[in-house]
Amino acid sequence: MTEVALDQLHARAHACAWDRVRRNTAGTVVGLVILGNAAFITWLWVHGGNVTKVHTTGEILTSIARLTGLWSAYLALIQVVLLARLPALERAVGFDRLSRWHRWNGHVCIDLVIAHVVFSVWGYALMDKLPIAKEISTMIWGGVYPGMITATVGTAFLLGVVATSLVIVRRRLSYEWWYVVHLLAYAGIALAWFHQIPTGNELVLDHTAANYWRGLYVATIVVLVLFRVLAPLVSAMRYRLRVAEVTAEAPGVVSLRITGRNLDRLRAHAGQFFVWRFLDGKRWRSAHPFSLSAAPDGRSLRITVKALGDHTARLGELRPGTRVLAEGPFGVFTDRARRREKAVLIAGGIGITPVRALLETMRGDIVVLYRAISEADVIFREELDRIAAARRATVHYVLGDHRGDGADLLSAAHLKELVPDIEDRDVFLCGPPAMTEVLEQNVRGARVPRRHIHTERFALT
Repeated sequence: MTEVALDQLHARAHACAWDRVRRNTAGTVVGLVILGNAAFITWLWVHGGNVTKVHTTGEILTSIARLTGLWSAYLALIQVVLLARLPALERAVGFDRLSRWHRWNGHVCIDLVIAHVVFSVWGYALMDKLPIAKEISTMIWGGVYPGMITATVGTAFLLGVVATSLVIVRRRLSYEWWYVVHLLAYAGIALAWFHQIPTGNELVLDHTAANYWRGLYVATIVVLVLFRVLAPLVSAMRYRLRVAEVTAEAPGVVSLRITGRNLDRLRAHAGQFFVWRFLDGKRWRSAHPFSLSAAPDGRSLRITVKALGDHTARLGELRPGTRVLAEGPFGVFTDRARRREKAVLIAGGIGITPVRALLETMRGDIVVLYRAISEADVIFREELDRIAAARRATVHYVLGDHRGDGADLLSAAHLKELVPDIEDRDVFLCGPPAMTEVLEQNVRGARVPRRHIHTERFALT
């Protein structure tokens, strides 16, 4: 290895070490803020007499209901902030990890909402000495508890969001409908607000606590407006993005080249993605995440999209000159995640898009494994071969149907056969979630440490 190559390796190792420290520090700070607020909310519950002034079974149940209500509302606000696309948070933690946190937080949040409803109805039924059905009717329609109708509607909205998140349901819904239904989460959280302040025992009696609770909501709204509304509008005016060219790469696969001004200021890197909104008459209502399929050069950006739904199937109809809104760049699936001089890039299906961009910029000993069902499903073959030849990289096209003779393709043994020194390399995985999960297990089976595996899952979030 030459002295220049050693210097580059040491510089990359130093940058990776600094990135790890920065990300770990940011993760710790975020965790402390979340836990600190959760602890204070719990203290408000204790301070409200929910421990010392509880004696009967009904009081115990309603006390638990108050705590689960406070926690669920707090986690709902966190749910909004996690995917509010805060640049600093995304760069520090990574969009893939934020998406996983978002899913787990959502599960816990809805479980607490259900627990809050169950314990509330049960507890008040015991205290009022009414049957469950009569207590439900009284709580919603009796006018005793303010905001119950809006809270019930809000809860129904949140349950609707959960229903669309189930895999079996999601597969039957287009991305557009799934995206619209998820907007109901905002409505559900907003409607719950009208129930919390008027009836929350800890908030009615303590003005400081009520103001603190209002502050949490205001802070969340500010973050949402700043980064989901104003930031994209400012970006649109600053960069003036437009579709410059639409190219058919294969049946059902198109590439869009997008130009603008001062694109070097985006500081985008190969492997990252943007959330795109195309401002024509048919597509302006929804935004979709697509990775860059070519390394950004400061003059244009390229994305490549496979027809997997109503929206993606119609992108080939876009005309040059169409205005574009783009949020990003997002993602830590970049060369900066690397810790070793040698790397393996593994792509499945349309997951080749960020891998092709990475191949264009990565230095060192690089091997690409491109998994596809057949030759007809391979895209960028000429580009990949040309880039690999120029950079002295190796590309293996791994073809076959996993339901037949291709079941063992890219197994741990096959990976070792294709890349004998894979355990000495960083491994970048990109593709559909199910495939990526299997490949990650296979890579671990090939004795690659977890810290040297970097993933990008093409999934709805």
